[in-house]
Amino acid sequence: MNYRDLLIGALMITGVVAQQEAVKFVEEQQPLAFDKKLGFEIEEQAREARKNPDKTVDHPEYVPYSDAVSEAVLFEQFTDSEDDIFAKWKTSHAKKAITDEKEEFSYVGEWAIEEATIYPGLKGDKGLVLKSPAAHHAISRRFDSVLDNTGKTLIVQYEVKPQQGLTCGGAYVKLLSDSDHYSENEFSNETPYEVMFGPDKCGATDKIHLIIRRKDLNTGEVKEHHLVAPPRTFPGTMSTLYTLILNDDQTYEIRVNGDVRKAGSLIEEGVLNPPLNPPKEIEDASEEMPEDWDEERYIPDPEQTVKPDDWDEDAPAQIPDPDAEIPEDWREDLEEFVVDPEASMPEDWDEEEDGEWEAPLIFNPECEEVSGCGPWVAPLIRNPEFRGKWRQPLIDNPNYQGPWTPSMIPNPDYFEDSTPADLAPIAGIGLELWTMQSDILFNDFYIGHSVAEAEKIGNATFLPKLEVERAEYAANAPEPPEEFKMPTMWEIFKKDPLAFVQGAVQMFLSEFEVDKMGAFKHQPIAAGIMIGSVLGVFAIIFGIMNVITGLVFKTTLPTPKETKKTTLAADSAESTSAKTEKETVTKRK
Repeated sequence: MNYRDLLIGALMITGVVAQQEAVKFVEEQQPLAFDKKLGFEIEEQAREARKNPDKTVDHPEYVPYSDAVSEAVLFEQFTDSEDDIFAKWKTSHAKKAITDEKEEFSYVGEWAIEEATIYPGLKGDKGLVLKSPAAHHAISRRFDSVLDNTGKTLIVQYEVKPQQGLTCGGAYVKLLSDSDHYSENEFSNETPYEVMFGPDKCGATDKIHLIIRRKDLNTGEVKEHHLVAPPRTFPGTMSTLYTLILNDDQTYEIRVNGDVRKAGSLIEEGVLNPPLNPPKEIEDASEEMPEDWDEERYIPDPEQTVKPDDWDEDAPAQIPDPDAEIPEDWREDLEEFVVDPEASMPEDWDEEEDGEWEAPLIFNPECEEVSGCGPWVAPLIRNPEFRGKWRQPLIDNPNYQGPWTPSMIPNPDYFEDSTPADLAPIAGIGLELWTMQSDILFNDFYIGHSVAEAEKIGNATFLPKLEVERAEYAANAPEPPEEFKMPTMWEIFKKDPLAFVQGAVQMFLSEFEVDKMGAFKHQPIAAGIMIGSVLGVFAIIFGIMNVITGLVFKTTLPTPKETKKTTLAADSAESTSAKTEKETVTKRK
């Protein structure tokens, strides 16, 4: 990696984190968040709107999309009457298990057909609204005809407008399997589905799901295959257009507001977890390691089987320093601690109950001006004769063959699912959600086979709506206390070091799962943080070990002058501790 790559990586992290910080800045001024991708444009639009405070936002009348839609099994704009809509979109009446002979509905959340109330777009534009906070919701619609995607491209497109924001909840959809298990009235989390797609956010979870359910061709078991490293959701309260494309060449795209956020091949290794296909080869379970296979890298030295005669296992690790001498001013004739002459027995002391009172001891003031008092003991040093317990030395094993592994054989259970986009027949669409926020509006569902058709619908319905929503936000955005300036990388770090490091590391890990070398190349700062953290942990461990070793095995010998100072320091510390302890009068029981 050269300096140019380092600079590019630093700029990439700085730019993304700075953008996140900019969005956070504006969100702090406005409780209702907005789409971070459009954050800077909206803030500029808000500044322009503040120059004309009397100008009102024009909300054009909603005109339903009327061009022919020929490649879709479902195109829902919610333009019919509420009764007609809920005759097709049916809420679930699935019940929980019976307890005490009483049944409870699993999904108590309510649904409604309403216009947006937070940053509204076009006048008269209604959608399907999830109404109840902190509740389970379930609603589904059966297609007029079963969708067969064999050899075709599948597009799932819809709008989500979380009017109260989306901090903990889901807004994803499921394409429901055509089976006897699907009943609109009993739709639940147990209902089989073929694809699950859409945003989900709560706590550390922040992703756009892509889950494909496929049958194991050997066992018949249906497994969920999750997209590895899915893109993040778009925060905010404005409408967001989510699009999934499953191409007939087994590639996929996830688009947000028309921009491709993730794309690749479904059959490429590492894209889905668990993988679609089992390994082609497996280890031979019937094979055993040969008896003469030697896995030992080191063996005892056959030429050194007996402990040397001069090896003393009983020698102590430390001995008194034979070169140490008692300091000239050391007073062995004085006691280090003496009775406090100013102490007197407390008035409440009862010798019958508390025992004989003894005056506390204090550090001998005559010892304060000398190196020490009392019996002198030479300091300990590392014993040069210490060798510890003898063990037979090891040498390289000349017969070492390395770790044994069984041979690889063809996997008898191998199969190849080469067309995961050829989904099983699909009977309908369902929303089975739990969320802490209410008033999540869904609109303009398109389930079909034409990318061009879906793009045309998005351009005609979503973009005009978003433009009005942005203008509405700009007109109502409060004036910030100060003009926003792009923060420097250092300013971002100082404001919240932990969040900065977590963000950089999370970005690195997300790319590392997909492209390990690319992660190190494109995000060297995050890589450096992780490597530095690991090295730091090892440094702390070795530092502690070094301190312990130094205390046990003292290797340096101070000069006589240094010995005096060292002894004084030690004695002073011990004396202070002892003095504090002795001066505390306690009653003896």
